[in-house]
Amino acid sequence: MKDIVFCSNNCFVLYSAAVQAKNSENKESVPTLPQSPMKERPPKAFHQYSNNISTLDVHCLPQLQEKASPPSSPPIMFPPAFEAAKVEAKPDELKVTVKLKPRLKAIHSSLEDCRPPSKKWKGMKWKKWSIQIVIPKGSFKPPCEEEIDEFLKKLGTTLKPDPVPKDYRKCCFCHEEGDGLTDGPARLLNLDLDLWVHLNCALWSTEVYETQAGALINVELALRRGLQMKCMFCHKMGATSGCHRLRCTNIYHFTCAIKAQCMFFKDKTMLCPMHKPKGTHEQELSYFAVFRRVYVQRDEVRQIASIVQRGERDHTFRVGSLIFHAVGQLLPQQMQAFHSPKALFPVGYEASRLYWSMRYANRRCRYLCSIEEKDGLPLFVIKVVEQGHEDLVLTDTTPK
Repeated sequence: MKDIVFCSNNCFVLYSAAVQAKNSENKESVPTLPQSPMKERPPKAFHQYSNNISTLDVHCLPQLQEKASPPSSPPIMFPPAFEAAKVEAKPDELKVTVKLKPRLKAIHSSLEDCRPPSKKWKGMKWKKWSIQIVIPKGSFKPPCEEEIDEFLKKLGTTLKPDPVPKDYRKCCFCHEEGDGLTDGPARLLNLDLDLWVHLNCALWSTEVYETQAGALINVELALRRGLQMKCMFCHKMGATSGCHRLRCTNIYHFTCAIKAQCMFFKDKTMLCPMHKPKGTHEQELSYFAVFRRVYVQRDEVRQIASIVQRGERDHTFRVGSLIFHAVGQLLPQQMQAFHSPKALFPVGYEASRLYWSMRYANRRCRYLCSIEEKDGLPLFVIKVVEQGHEDLVLTDTTPK
């Protein structure tokens, strides 16, 4: 038999298998140490030193003094299988419900279970946190826009643009100033010299119709009739939108018809409150915004002629940077010398233009252009008006 050597407390012990058999016979007569409540200690054993020569005495291995173990923690109690453990919480706390599923038991058989193990967190539900900020009720009043503007003006930390000048253009139909709401009277269109009309005020007039190109026809005719018609809502002149019910004489401004709750239809007809059907109608129009190109059809040549023939200088005609002041005139004896194949040179013509300065590269100045007569021929005069300098007058016999 082979001998086995154990090392314990710096002592070498030769343990023989034959001695083990002998010790098992004397096991009942060997005293043992008391067992610990938490962990079982191996019983005290007497070992015999033996070799091939002689039998040695049996010695007891030294035993270390056993330290007192700390008190054990109470065991954790789990609920039985197939039973849900509910954790009750306060109303303000998060409520979590945990369901414990039974563990699959191992089946002792020749065939192995090929089913995959269940996920650890399968079936768990999580609640999302939602943060709500509650402002206590009190006497706090948020500042208005005027107070904020005044406060920023005192600080001097912002740059505020200049206020937009007020639009004094007035609609000759409804007599309201400036452009209207998109879903209302809409933008102003030019009808004639210093005459303006709202798009929808003209479009919803009885006589006016629109071409495919977006031109409004008979606007001037509707204006002449409106000067004699009184609105049923505001009792002012200029009403052009009448009720389309036969023999109904009710007529309104477009804005007054909306206020009076008239019903508008998609075929550009309108019914007053007395004749409109009850409830909603499938052909009713409730949105009046016009985003397409719409303009008033007019005779531009006649309009320009009327501007030129007016002796009063109440209006200014401007094209880009060119400002027109006077057209001048030509006598019959001057016609031969005061024209070219492409232009006429009327005496008394006067216009001004804003153009780049001759002295500074990054400034503009005013050039006053006029035509005079000298020795029966035209004389072209340009007067340069620039701030900080004397007026410079340039003359020549040709416009170039």
